[in-house]
Amino acid sequence: MNDTDFRDCQDCLCFAARRAARSITQHYDRQLRGSGLRTTQFTLLSYLIIAGHSSVNAAAEYLGMERTTLTRNLRPLLALDYVAVASGDDRRVKLIAITARGREAAAAALPQWRKAQRAMSKRLGPSAFRELAAMAAAA
Repeated sequence: MNDTDFRDCQDCLCFAARRAARSITQHYDRQLRGSGLRTTQFTLLSYLIIAGHSSVNAAAEYLGMERTTLTRNLRPLLALDYVAVASGDDRRVKLIAITARGREAAAAALPQWRKAQRAMSKRLGPSAFRELAAMAAAA
């Protein structure tokens, strides 16, 4: 194989992981469609239910996304009054918290999420599921 032979790129693990992530996200989005929430929104709401409140930076880190991406994803949730944003003691730190409406929306979507979770767990099998969870925890 020479330096300009790209055939080994067909087995790119990064591309395969990104494609698998898109497929999994689409599966969850289809299941959550009736709730009015997208997977990313449901995940953020469930994180805030567990955490209580969070800085934007901490939430972005936990969710594995850029701060700007999280800020963009917060806009529709703010418009629906599912989350609230306030300044912390340090005015440069923005705190996000789930509202009562957000809790209701997440609770209504939980059965659909559970259905998606069961189906994906069955599809992936226990070992692949454990490996994905371990990879996510190590990130």
